[in-house]
Amino acid sequence: MKTLGNSHILGILLCAFYLALVVSSETEITIPEELKSAVAKIAVNSTSCSVTCGLGFKLEEMCEMTPDGGRRNCTLRRSDCLTSWVCGLLHFTVPVGKPFQFSCLTSDAVGFGSRAYSYTWRLAQGLITTNDVLFKPFKNADSFIRFSPTRESDAGTYRCDVQMLKTFRVIKRVYFGVRVIQNDLVDLNFEKSLTWEQKLAANKEEGNTENSTHEEVQEQQHFWQGELFYECLVGVGSGVIGGVLVSMALYFFQKILGR
Repeated sequence: MKTLGNSHILGILLCAFYLALVVSSETEITIPEELKSAVAKIAVNSTSCSVTCGLGFKLEEMCEMTPDGGRRNCTLRRSDCLTSWVCGLLHFTVPVGKPFQFSCLTSDAVGFGSRAYSYTWRLAQGLITTNDVLFKPFKNADSFIRFSPTRESDAGTYRCDVQMLKTFRVIKRVYFGVRVIQNDLVDLNFEKSLTWEQKLAANKEEGNTENSTHEEVQEQQHFWQGELFYECLVGVGSGVIGGVLVSMALYFFQKILGR
């Protein structure tokens, strides 16, 4: 009985498969002539976004694709891109009385197309944080904040949200942590404390070895002159001390022999 039931099931499956083949062979898909000669223009290649967060741009290679898969009339197109709208925290340390400015929109994004943006600023005064609960509205309609001069009360974290006016879509959020210190607290001129060898190594990493300033050259000359002076001084001193010791040794040796 089991064998007979299995044979019935197998026969039904074969019959259904045969009917599907017959229907598919009789049904033909016809492509209109307009579509056969149609040409589509698509992006065949693209660069990465110019920024890792916020609104940037990328270059796309646009080509017309023929029905046989060929490419023709390829052009380059610049289009906007948005990898991530959260940019994190940027930290700055500013001395009291110094002018300082920061902007939440790059020049590339400002100059791209004819889009208009709105800027919403919030401030967590006296704190360096990204906790949005601690921020209060800060009145500023521009894309930048300028301190001229910087005061101690300007310290804190400034949050900037960039929105597109047409869609109200937030395209960027960035935090600026500003620490304000007294001028006599610490010398922020890091390069001033470097030796010329360290400056030379830093210039090599940046590729500016050929553009050494006259001041650096003078520093190197002063350094080598100072080293040469100390070497000469040590050499003369060593010679004088050696001569004195030899003279004293000869004197005592002659005294011993005279006895």
